[in-house]
Order: sequence, then structure tokens, then C-alpha cells
Amino acid sequence: MIVLSDYVQTALKLAEYDTLEDGSYVATVEGLRGVIAIGDSIEECRRDLIEVIEGWIALRIRFGAKIPMIKVSQ
Repeated sequence: MIVLSDYVQTALKLAEYDTLEDGSYVATVEGLRGVIAIGDSIEECRRDLIEVIEGWIALRIRFGAKIPMIKVSQ
């Protein structure tokens, strides 16, 4: 059984951050379609990403959609 916090922490390790033209940041996680976070700083973007991932999981559970397995490559 995967615990929500473990899933979120793994997703954060896989997150890719980019800088936008206005200096803000955007983060995505490969394999988690629709998970996109934006923030004025990396820290704000990361906090937003955590909320987005948690909401994404909650919606998938609510609608009976599969939650893909993710893991960090070693």
C-alpha cells in the first residue's frame, strides 16, 4: 500500500522546474498528466506542486481513475 505522503515525495523527486520569461517558475512531473504548478520562487512553486499533486490524486480517486505507479530511477 502506498501512502499519500510517500507518493507526493516521490513525485517531487521527479519534478522538473523551468524558469518562465517573467522570472517565475513552473514545475511538472513526467507521468502525471495535468500536474502543473507555478510560483514566483522555486519554494513557492514546490509548495504549489504539492497541493496540485494532492488534488490530482483526490480527483482520480473520486472518479475511479487509476493512479500511475511512479518511482525514482537509481
